Amino acid sequence: MQLKPYMRENVLCMPVVLISTVSKDGILNAAPWGNVTPILRPLDEIMIASWIKRDTLDNIRDTGEFVVNVVPSSMIEEVMVCSKNFPPETDEFCEAKLKPKKSHCVSPPGIEGCISWIECSLKEEIKRDKYSIVIGKIEHLEADDAYFDESGNMDYEKAKPLCMMCGDDEISYVRPVCAGRTAKYSEMFTGR
Repeated sequence: MQLKPYMRENVLCMPVVLISTVSKDGILNAAPWGNVTPILRPLDEIMIASWIKRDTLDNIRDTGEFVVNVVPSSMIEEVMVCSKNFPPETDEFCEAKLKPKKSHCVSPPGIEGCISWIECSLKEEIKRDKYSIVIGKIEHLEADDAYFDESGNMDYEKAKPLCMMCGDDEISYVRPVCAGRTAKYSEMFTGR
């Protein structure tokens, strides 16, 4: 089967996070995001892609700060509420009944009940006609101890991080499960 090039999200599993920001007027914003990725190991940067017309992007530009909240699959309904196109003056934390979690290094709060919180400052914005790529410097990374071992490895079977597969006219929410094998980095790079 050959798919149209824009249907790449139909073949790639994408994470679902809530990005929290605060407007210059102090309004809390929370928006679901799938186009988010760390930039190479061991760098301390993360990248998000955004349509030009997004309150979240405006808030990041105005304040230079945002939090990437990794949500568990149990928060699907909150994600769906935050996916609505609210006016910029709407507090989306209130609309979705989200509880703010005080951040350590940035002004926007994280979201209680998440698996982890990635506090970021705006490092660079790469602008295109229809979208922007935002590069954030990770200022603070915190994870809920209930889902991580002492080395910082996630128990994804317990945490159930939310992901999505896009279809032609719908999104299916999914979560990772073990495929039955793990590999050390050294095995991948050196064959040992």
